[in-house]
Amino acid sequence: MEIQKILNDRFLLFDGAMGTMLQKKGLGAGKLPEIYNINKPQIIYDIHKKYLDAGADIITTNTFGANKLKLREFKYSVEDVIREAVKIARSAAGNKFVALDIGPIGRMMKPIGTLSFYDAYEIFKQQIIIGSREGADLILIETISDLYEAKAAVLAAKENSSLPVFCTMTFQENMRTLTGTDPITMVQVLQGLGVDALGLNCSLGPKQLSPIVDEVLKVSTVPVIVQPNAGLPKIEKGETVYDITPSEFVCEIKKMAEKGVAIFGGCCGTNPDFIKAIKENLNSLKPKKLSNKRLTTACSSTKTVIIGQEVKIIGERINPTGKKKLKEALKTNNIDYIISEAIVQKKAGADILDINLGLPEIDEREMMKKVILELQGIIDIPLQIDSMKSDVIEEAVRIYNGKPIINSVNGKISSMKKIFPIAKKYGACVICLCLDEEGLGETVERKLEIAEKIINTAKAYGVPEENLLIDCLTLTVSTSQETVLETLKAIKMIKEKYNVKTVLGASNVSYGLPNRKAINVTYLALALGYGLDAPITDPTIEIIMDVIRAFKVLSNQDKECKEYIEFYSNKSCEIATVKKIEKDLKQLIINGMKEEAYLKTKEILKTREAMEVVDTYLIPALDIVGEKYERGIIFLPQLIRSAETVKASFEAVKEKLIVEEKNKISKGKIILATVKGDIHDIGKNIVKILLENYGFEVIDLGRDVSVKEIIDTAIKEDVKLIGLSALMTTTIQSMEETIREIKLHKPDCCVMVGGAVLNKDYAEMIGAHFYGKDAREAVKIAQKIFGV
Repeated sequence: MEIQKILNDRFLLFDGAMGTMLQKKGLGAGKLPEIYNINKPQIIYDIHKKYLDAGADIITTNTFGANKLKLREFKYSVEDVIREAVKIARSAAGNKFVALDIGPIGRMMKPIGTLSFYDAYEIFKQQIIIGSREGADLILIETISDLYEAKAAVLAAKENSSLPVFCTMTFQENMRTLTGTDPITMVQVLQGLGVDALGLNCSLGPKQLSPIVDEVLKVSTVPVIVQPNAGLPKIEKGETVYDITPSEFVCEIKKMAEKGVAIFGGCCGTNPDFIKAIKENLNSLKPKKLSNKRLTTACSSTKTVIIGQEVKIIGERINPTGKKKLKEALKTNNIDYIISEAIVQKKAGADILDINLGLPEIDEREMMKKVILELQGIIDIPLQIDSMKSDVIEEAVRIYNGKPIINSVNGKISSMKKIFPIAKKYGACVICLCLDEEGLGETVERKLEIAEKIINTAKAYGVPEENLLIDCLTLTVSTSQETVLETLKAIKMIKEKYNVKTVLGASNVSYGLPNRKAINVTYLALALGYGLDAPITDPTIEIIMDVIRAFKVLSNQDKECKEYIEFYSNKSCEIATVKKIEKDLKQLIINGMKEEAYLKTKEILKTREAMEVVDTYLIPALDIVGEKYERGIIFLPQLIRSAETVKASFEAVKEKLIVEEKNKISKGKIILATVKGDIHDIGKNIVKILLENYGFEVIDLGRDVSVKEIIDTAIKEDVKLIGLSALMTTTIQSMEETIREIKLHKPDCCVMVGGAVLNKDYAEMIGAHFYGKDAREAVKIAQKIFGV
């Protein structure tokens, strides 16, 4: 399937919703749509044909939830379901395309949940191997809300098939996914992984998606897909309907087409009429070509750092060379110490963190994996993977949730042969050292020669220039004064000649001299003046940061001196906290330092009562974290990490209560359940974690829970609040029925609802007392109900 060739002539059109159509055909609550492939194949075939007749170029197999976790309670295997789905679609498609539909697994991935990256990869791998073998033309990974899950799925697709890979994620109205990924970060990561097209689907209607689409188009260089819902859901005559017509839908679609979107389709609430309307309105138009945006970026899962627009600081402190405390922490597996080093550098102003764990006494690969997995749940700035071992680099880059920088490659053929395939596969940036088989380039000419060799070799491996960061390297000024100046000249010339970005570790220049700090900061200032984009330095050294802030003002990078004025207006309080992490229990919780929080809680409990500790430290810390989450300062991974840290502190509290033989802490009982027919529990589990940490006793009834079980439990436990969750549009009726029965049999009990398919108006329509848009809101509702 030559996508770009087709898109040169016309738009590509997917089909619309499968679940919406199946509901009209009698799909009831508790029924998995994918089972229709085996039990009612004619219905699936007819739906495919209707979309094809409406003008769809691509039909998606009825396999959205066909993974081993979702199918384990049914008698049919993943292979049975996918084989039949592809067979039906293939027979209907004729000369049109069939997309293997891959939806989210339905479990939260670490660090938010319990599903590992490796397990997610294996689940997707099984689906992809079967679908590819059975005759799919392309792979559509869709409705993903976690960038980490998207990465696992894309890698599984790229490594286990030769088919084109499309990937779409689902965003909220705050322009972020459930786990906090913004549109630019999504594009940078997925594009780097080599997807053939990317974009957005579900959650919102076309009008609400429009500003998110604009952000995607600013940076994407691959075709963009948009598959909106048919507006927002509402209840009419007991049925779920959506609030816009095909003509209103296509009006927004045309605007997106004019901006550069090339592939369209529909999600929840759409039907063949919507696809027909798109076809008729776009038939005479051609897609707009996207320009090649050369951005040098590094990304965490929630933040993109663009290198080259202004000076960016790479923190160098997590490197055991010459650091006794870090060496000891690595030997004793003290991850909290490494976390504290990361936090202190971020507070001091680092934009990116270099992670070097090379110590002969430890298993570097295992330690790197552990540290990466811990840090990416706490720190929102990108990481730079620093190792002499290519296997350590590849494992770290693979499991990293974002787009990292690799440190490093050099001009030796052996080095480039090992590192560039890794950079290409994962879309990582690479620091390129100006040395080769003949040694370090000491003159400008030699540095340029090595840089050119690296750039050309990278291109041959498929690594673009924008993913290269050239390090001209410097010797010590005490032994080689001329070469120090050559490095500065080379920085300027390499940027001018090759249009690449530069990095430099400036601290080596002063080795062997007294008052090294003076030499280092002066050389740093010179290097910045010659065009250095990203110094690798210690951001906790105050004078270094002073120089960088001043340079950004004088070079017009800090517009209107805003950052400079803001920092130095608050300097006294900033400097007090930069040098070390506060050991206050609340701060430990906010920073997500579980082990230290547990030990600190035990220490405080020696002189304080248990409930005093809960009310003075634990709950206020969660309130601060919750407020940061609401303001978009932190995102779901950091929220959950802090909640898990509170859980560790609660363990210390419980241990004391058991010794003192006191009653369990509980501010009230709450039932949580995913309604009958819905097997997704990600949102419910997040709410559970937060409620428990605020002191509520949660009775978790799980997924696909019957109305009877909910009511029986509510009566038996005499609960005042029930929380219901639903992700699938097909189970909204089940939620409405459950609410109706609760009001009938337990009238003194309130119901709060939440889930991707709901909003406040919809919650009111189905009779819920409260709508919890997220876990933080659910806590507020519980506090209101129980008066705490």
